[in-house]
Amino acid sequence: MAVERTQDPYVQRDAIKISVFMNVFNVHSNRSPIDGLVKRVQYFPGKFVNADLAKASLENERNAIWIKRADGQDVTSVQVAGLIARRILCYVQEGSVLTRGQRYGFIRFGSRVDVYLPLTAAVKVSIGDKVCATTTILAVLAKG
Repeated sequence: MAVERTQDPYVQRDAIKISVFMNVFNVHSNRSPIDGLVKRVQYFPGKFVNADLAKASLENERNAIWIKRADGQDVTSVQVAGLIARRILCYVQEGSVLTRGQRYGFIRFGSRVDVYLPLTAAVKVSIGDKVCATTTILAVLAKG
């Protein structure tokens, strides 16, 4: 639902943000976008406005996971609750090691995930694309 250059508010850097909206009929299992070490997990209480609105990224209840690749590149994956979603589950903590595609959390009902990538990432999706966990490549990171 969004592919844009923006500020990553969790790691304080310029980034490319890819937002994926999941409606009430989608599966809301969240998976790691990369192999890496979880540097920080931050939970933010918030509102429950419709997750397909841009303001949901910073106003809704959310849980941000900062992951660092072995080559030093940072990716932030943010679970964002929606209008109906009232519970974010996160199964990892700081210091956990994730592999790409590994399940790290779940969001109950309509929600979204925002992924903040380095500016050097080559985006492989467009607004309106339907994506599927573990099979759709959102972007490719350059070798760091």
